[in-house]
Amino acid sequence: MVELLEGKTVVVSGVGNGLGREIALAAYRDGANVVLGARTESNLKSVADEIDPTGERVAYAVTDILDKEACAGLVRTAADRFGGVDALVNVAAKEDVFGGLEGADLDAWKAMLDANVIGTLTLTQAALPELKKRGGSVVLIGSQAMFHPQLPQSAYATSKGALHAAMWSLAKELGPHKIRVNTVVPTWMWGPPIELYVALSAKQRDVPEETVIGEITANMPLGEMPADDDVANSVVFFASDRARMLTGQTLFVNAGEYFR
Repeated sequence: MVELLEGKTVVVSGVGNGLGREIALAAYRDGANVVLGARTESNLKSVADEIDPTGERVAYAVTDILDKEACAGLVRTAADRFGGVDALVNVAAKEDVFGGLEGADLDAWKAMLDANVIGTLTLTQAALPELKKRGGSVVLIGSQAMFHPQLPQSAYATSKGALHAAMWSLAKELGPHKIRVNTVVPTWMWGPPIELYVALSAKQRDVPEETVIGEITANMPLGEMPADDDVANSVVFFASDRARMLTGQTLFVNAGEYFR
């Protein structure tokens, strides 16, 4: 059976212990050579060893997406090791600014917009020369907070909304080069960050963790919180030739919590 990403090289930014790791694992499972980028080398080495201890189909480079040269280095690693780039998955993001606008530190908002929008576009720009050689896919990671705010994270929602708006322009600009640009939009996503949130919330409220999870999933018709690997599988689809006629599209992975 032909694997979805057989013979392809996928670059993934923001590889740590959450979604970036799951996407890298899923891409490797479906046949890809995987190139990992993140700021922390120990995380990169750990995930690379987990994916492929032989190192035959995995490589990594320490990458700050706000550093143009580092972004070029990540792409160069992919080209040198595996002959090119077929897909770029932009996971790296800043998520640590909470609250609304009133009383907010707008310098913190600027830092988040810089990372989540300019940083993502810096890495995407660096990948274009390789992507243009044979066409390919750029996958952006959005957030349901762009459309359906539930937590006080206005800065994060704004930054992801700006990136989502950029997607349409990029899809039109890059389409003639057979480069597709799409966005996967998670909601609550069962993985390390949400596991920690559930545990802390349950402890603070002195209720079982199942109570907190039940409140989160109450408005999900499928009755279950999506997991990191559910989102990763959707990313693999967009990166593959199965999605070759899809660009400028938004795919919600939300168990039906929000329809649009």
